[in-house]
Amino acid sequence: MTRSRLALTSCSLALAVGLAAPALAQTTAGPAVATPASESEDEQIRTAREIVVQADIGFRNRSEEAEPVLVYDEEYFQRFEPLTAGDALKRVPSVTFLSDVIESDGARLRGLDPGYTQILINGERVPGGNADRSFFLDRIPAELIQQVEIVRSSSARRTGDAVAGSLNIVLRDGFSLDGGYVRGGALLFDDGEVKPSGGFYYGGALAGGRVLIGANVQGRYNPKIKSSFRYGDSPENDPDFLDEFDNREDQTDTRDGTDYAFNASWGIETDTTEFEILGNFVHTDRTESERSFEYDDETAVSGSVFAGGNLLTDNFNENLIKQDTWSISARAEHEWSLGETALRATFARFDGNEDEVEYEIDFDNDEPELEGERLLTDVVDDELSFQLEHEFEIADDVEFVIGGFLQFKERDSNLTVAEQEIDLAASTHGWDQFRDNPLDVAGPFDPFENVPGGVNTITEDRSDLFALVEVERDDLKAELGIRWENTSVKIDALDASDQPVSSASEYDAFLPSASLKYEIGRGRITASVARTLRRPRLDYLAPITLEEELGDSDFLGNPALAAETAWGGDLGYEHRIGRDGVIGVNLFYRDVSNLVEFARVIDPVSGLPLPGSEGEGVFQPRNVGSGEVYGIEFDASFSLAFAGLPDTGVFGNLALLDSKTTDDLGQRRFNSQSESVYNFGVIHNIPQWGAAFGATYRKQGAAFERVIAEEVTTTYGADLEVFVEKRFGKSFTIRAVGSNLLDATKDEVFNKFDNLDDQIDREFDEYELESERAGPVFQIIARYAF
Repeated sequence: MTRSRLALTSCSLALAVGLAAPALAQTTAGPAVATPASESEDEQIRTAREIVVQADIGFRNRSEEAEPVLVYDEEYFQRFEPLTAGDALKRVPSVTFLSDVIESDGARLRGLDPGYTQILINGERVPGGNADRSFFLDRIPAELIQQVEIVRSSSARRTGDAVAGSLNIVLRDGFSLDGGYVRGGALLFDDGEVKPSGGFYYGGALAGGRVLIGANVQGRYNPKIKSSFRYGDSPENDPDFLDEFDNREDQTDTRDGTDYAFNASWGIETDTTEFEILGNFVHTDRTESERSFEYDDETAVSGSVFAGGNLLTDNFNENLIKQDTWSISARAEHEWSLGETALRATFARFDGNEDEVEYEIDFDNDEPELEGERLLTDVVDDELSFQLEHEFEIADDVEFVIGGFLQFKERDSNLTVAEQEIDLAASTHGWDQFRDNPLDVAGPFDPFENVPGGVNTITEDRSDLFALVEVERDDLKAELGIRWENTSVKIDALDASDQPVSSASEYDAFLPSASLKYEIGRGRITASVARTLRRPRLDYLAPITLEEELGDSDFLGNPALAAETAWGGDLGYEHRIGRDGVIGVNLFYRDVSNLVEFARVIDPVSGLPLPGSEGEGVFQPRNVGSGEVYGIEFDASFSLAFAGLPDTGVFGNLALLDSKTTDDLGQRRFNSQSESVYNFGVIHNIPQWGAAFGATYRKQGAAFERVIAEEVTTTYGADLEVFVEKRFGKSFTIRAVGSNLLDATKDEVFNKFDNLDDQIDREFDEYELESERAGPVFQIIARYAF
């Protein structure tokens, strides 16, 4: 970060402290601060015993904001012991994943690509390691979460990167926990591996304010087994395509690692001022190991074909991953004669390093050989942001808010690769694939070279202004706002010849929004309309040609890409059931413009398509598409007290999702949007025994993706989770949980082509069936409050 930005950060933090000065002065002025500073603070704080020993069943909350927001507190998730924020989100409406079995990383709200969903941590965007700007939620331990908010429509108060909506993960702070507790346990996986889980959390008074400290260590493990069958043709061309068997691959894929997380906050609150400093840190240390065997028979297992057996190839792949994600922010709010002023400053960083090696021995020729590759990946993504807003009353029950937002983003990527090739004819006659490993015969790598386009620096600066009016009268709440966002991007990179290339672009977006909420007895109607956007993928921007990136076709980056934009609306109704329950239905629609699709690059001189390195053309991402996304969402959570079962709670949600857009092959859904997702379950308390049990069942519909030279359909089996807990007194709880009890699989069907023309003509290069499983997971977790 440059000195100017450091200075800007220092000034902002100084201003935040300045706004908080009245609170600090009041703290030293008298003894009143020995108790919580206000009644609102008393209402927010929960004791550690309340968190550890849950006497009641958690239900979905009803948000009082004008915009449509669903709120789920930690009580809603905790009894099923989710490991990560992604695991917790499997139980809320309209969130899907295309992750590996028993993992939940890139959240897909309304089933759309993760880049369409805005992920917020404490209301702030955070950088991730992904080129589509998405943030993987499996980096956040669920134990740090206070609540999850699903923001279905946009507000002028937030950045507009929310075509599908926003997911706000609110971490615990000093105003949410009083006292402390420890957590410990273990997870047992299908292959017998045991991983530890533990943490410590404390919240209390400190220096006239309140402090929170939380730390978590989580063992992570995923022992996947994959099988693939590949054929030389497809059922669309050859009814007897199964007779065209080409090869079978058996693979073990193990993800083994540990996540270390820490978060802390200190804040102070008086009648007129709030001030808080928050920080969080997650370190991931992970090893991904794969071993694959490719055979020329659908069932047989024997030695190499070089020695008369069935083994075609032996592949070993290992990736050592280290990632650090952290942020620190300060916020201050102060009420004075001209209204209320709020300032927030945040610095966030993602720092990821990967060291991946792959060795493959090919036995299917006269002279078996080993090919090896080592890829080093270093990505550092920094974001520095500031938001200032002021709110004042312009009439009875009418508030006017104005504000501004600045963000400075810098992303440095450095990808280098080294290769090796060794003739193994003399050393593989007695090869035993169950004993030997390609590592045994690997040699030194050639010198490292830059990956084409992999060495680059991207800076992205944003300047936003916003204004909104809030109205609250009787049974009506409404918000009407406008946001203007200006984005400038600069790219410095090395091309395939290691020659420097640079480009710059700038674009603006006006994003109006409106929401209302109208109470009707025990029900209420919510309606909203908003314009949102999705900024371009970072790996699409560098003006660099990558050979054979799209099948046999070349890829050319486009620095002139603009943001995709969408007009969207939500219309919902929810009804209160009993004291805590609620049932709701919501319709949504998005009309997306400037959709990014790949287009052939035309030679401006000849007017003919550029041939590319293999004569199969050059393609470039461009803003040439449009599309629609729509669906209906149901959710419910309530007690069965009306049926004489006051200690039983049920919950469920269902989303029916659809969309349409057009590419070179015709109309399709948005890529990888699941057709549906539903989840339902039950929790029953047994107060006289101090015990509880429950179960949840989840199923996600099929998803289809079509890109140049490849098509894939993905389906998942159902997921069943069960828990049993026992409470001991008011301070100790032990809980046993079983997940993936139906041993669900992830199944994929691939259609592969050499190029777009073959894809249009349905001339297949390969047809593949792949299935992956990981087995059930069992965990036992204990918590003790003090």
